[in-house]
Amino acid sequence: MESKKELKVNAIKDGTVIDHIPSQSLFQVITILGLDNTKDQLTFGTNLESKRLGRKSIIKVANIFFKDDEINKIALVAPDAKLNIIRDYQVVEKKVVSVPDNILGIARCMNPKCITNNEAMLTRFEVVQNKPVALKCEYCEKITDSQHLEIV
Repeated sequence: MESKKELKVNAIKDGTVIDHIPSQSLFQVITILGLDNTKDQLTFGTNLESKRLGRKSIIKVANIFFKDDEINKIALVAPDAKLNIIRDYQVVEKKVVSVPDNILGIARCMNPKCITNNEAMLTRFEVVQNKPVALKCEYCEKITDSQHLEIV
């Protein structure tokens, strides 16, 4: 007789589930959304099987609902992420992320001579390409591509 063991993750009553995060981007998403400092219940799984991504990560966070501009920041590292808004244990809304037109303060310019890498100031980029992401620095005008993208 075989015994089947399963690890159950509790459903959340109210909050947000972020799905289809590339496994290598999980901790960047947590940082970008400030979830590394939350006092609310946070559950995540990584390297889960995914037909679309091969491997994916998922985040469940109780009692937190993101504004569109907050959640779209993760499109830099998780362009196919999907959100499920949960209220009273039911999915009440589904959202997809989209890359915003401008990125403020979450990415580093790849130009070592850029003023943003030498002085304490907020980085500012215009998104010039969505997939793969390419960002144009508003200060030095250099392009930072997805291979050189560094989240601050």
